Amino acid sequence: MADFGDYPPNMAPQDALVVRSQAEPDHAVVPYSAEDLARPTVGPANPFRRANIGSNTQLVRSAATGTAKRKNVLSGTATEEFVSEHTFRSKHRAVERRGGPARVVLTGDEVKAQNAAVRAGREGKGSATVADGDGAYVGPWAKFQRKTVYDEVDENEEDDGEEYEYEYEDEDEDVVESGTVIPAPAPALARRKQLETVGDETTAFVGSEQYDYQGRTYMHVPQDLDVDLRKEVGSITNFIPRKLVHTWKAPTPGQAVTALRLFPDSGHLMLSGSADNTVRLWDVYHQRELLRTYTGHKRAITDLSFNRDGTRFLTGSHDRWMKLWDTETGQCINRFRTGKTPHCLVFNPSVEGAHEFLSGMSNNKILQWDTRAAASSSGGDGGDSVNEPVQDYDHHLAAINTITFVDENRRFMTTSDDKSVRVWDYNIPVPISYTSEPWMYPLTRAALHPSNKYVAYQSGDNQVLVYSARDKYRQNRKKAFKGHNNAGTAIDVAISPDGQFLASGDTSGYVCFFDWKTCKMYEKLKADPTGGSVNHVVWHPQETSKVVTAGTHGDIKLWD
Repeated sequence: MADFGDYPPNMAPQDALVVRSQAEPDHAVVPYSAEDLARPTVGPANPFRRANIGSNTQLVRSAATGTAKRKNVLSGTATEEFVSEHTFRSKHRAVERRGGPARVVLTGDEVKAQNAAVRAGREGKGSATVADGDGAYVGPWAKFQRKTVYDEVDENEEDDGEEYEYEYEDEDEDVVESGTVIPAPAPALARRKQLETVGDETTAFVGSEQYDYQGRTYMHVPQDLDVDLRKEVGSITNFIPRKLVHTWKAPTPGQAVTALRLFPDSGHLMLSGSADNTVRLWDVYHQRELLRTYTGHKRAITDLSFNRDGTRFLTGSHDRWMKLWDTETGQCINRFRTGKTPHCLVFNPSVEGAHEFLSGMSNNKILQWDTRAAASSSGGDGGDSVNEPVQDYDHHLAAINTITFVDENRRFMTTSDDKSVRVWDYNIPVPISYTSEPWMYPLTRAALHPSNKYVAYQSGDNQVLVYSARDKYRQNRKKAFKGHNNAGTAIDVAISPDGQFLASGDTSGYVCFFDWKTCKMYEKLKADPTGGSVNHVVWHPQETSKVVTAGTHGDIKLWD
C-alpha cells in the first residue's frame, strides 16, 4: 500500500477525506460566570462578512462571476467528518483497488470507445423483413460472436504417428420394421379411456322395493304417515330441533357431501351429491334407505337442482359437465357444457319457464339454457353432443356464487367473488341494480325468505346479511346474524318454512339457529362431534322441526 505522502495534491475530490482525531472525553467541570457568558461568539468566520485586509475593507468575491462565494477554506468549502480507523482503511483500500494515485482516469470519449469495441463483437441485428433463417431480425437480443480456437500446427512439423478411431452412429437402429406393433403410451391410453367414458351415464336401483302393492314408485308422496305431506308449505309453526333422529352413513367414508336437496314441497325424498362423483337418492321416511344412485360424472359434484315438480333434476360437476336426469328412471335426458366449471344451478320456478335453468360459471358468466333444445355434436370433448346457451349475463368480474329468483320469478339476484350483488330482469342481459361496497365480503350462499321480501346471504366475514328482494334491493342494515364461524368456507344458510328461524352451518361442527326478527342466536347444536365443518343445512318443508345436515365427513343427519 502506498504511503499517504505519495498522493498528489491534485487528487480527485471524491477520493479525498478531511479527518481529524476525535478528542478524548473531558470530565472537567466548566465554570459559568458573567465574564464567560459575556465573551464574544467563537466560531467559523462568515464568508460574507466584510473583513479588514490591510487598510481596506472588502468582500471576498469570485473573480469569474463577481458574486459572493461561500467558502470556509482557501480553495472552497470543506466539511469535517469523524471516521473510525476501520472506515478510513476501507475507503483507502477502495482507492488502491482502482489503481491508486497513479491510476489512469478515462475521459468520456474513451469510455464510449471502450463500449463501442464491446458492441462490435456482437452479431448484426438482422433485417426486419426476414422472419426466419439467415439474416433474421434479432434486434437487441443479438448474440456475441464466439472466437473459434484451433490448434496451431507448423507446416514442417512431422506427424506423431497417432491413429484416431472415429465411431459413427448407425441410423438404421432407429428404423422400425414393417408390421411391428408399438403400444400407445400409458397417459394417452388413460386420456382416451376418459374421453370414451364421458357421457356414459349409468344408474342403479339399490332399494328394497322399487314398486309398492299398487305399482307406484318412490315418486308417489306417501300418505300413511302421521304428517300430511301435501299441505301448503309454511302453514304450520316451526320449532328448533333438539335431538338426532337418524344418520345416513356415507357409502364411501371420508368423501364429503358437496350438495344436498329435499324433494320440492313434500320433502319425502332427499338428493345428495358427494366428492366421489356420485349422486344418490335417499328415502326420508319408512326404511330411510338408499334408493338409487346416478353415475356419470368424473369429478366431484358442485350443485344440484330439482325442477318445480321434482320429476327431473340437474347436476353440475368439476368435470365441467351439466346433466339433466330423470328422477324416477335415472336416465340422463340431456347434457350441457361450455368448457367452464358450473358453480351453481337453478331451475326457473315459474310455470312458463319451467323448462329453462340458469348456471353460474367459473368464467364470471351466468348462462341461460333451454332443456328442450336438441343437442348438437360440435361442442363437447370426444364428439359428445352438447347444447348451446340461449342467453348469457356477463357483467360480473369473478366466479358466480349464488342465483336467486325474486319478484314473482321475473327477476333474479346474483352474487360473485367480486364482492357485488346484481339484479337482472329475466331474459335481459343488463343488470338493473348493482351493489358493491369497499367493506363487503364475498356472499357465498343464499336463502329466500318465505315472504319473498328478503334474501339472506352468507357473508365471508362470519355473519349472515339480509338484502331486500323488492324495489331498491338494498341491504337491511338492521338485520345481521352473528356468532358462527364460516370464513373461508361456503356454508349453507336455511330459513324455516314459516319464516321464524334462520339456520346456518359452522366450520367447527355446529348448527346455529337464530330468531329472524331479533337476530338473536337461540341454539347452537353440535352436529359433528369430531369438529368437522357442517356445510349443508336444509329445513324440511312439511315437518315442524326436522332439519337435515351434512358436512365434510360424508354422513347425513336428520334432527328433530
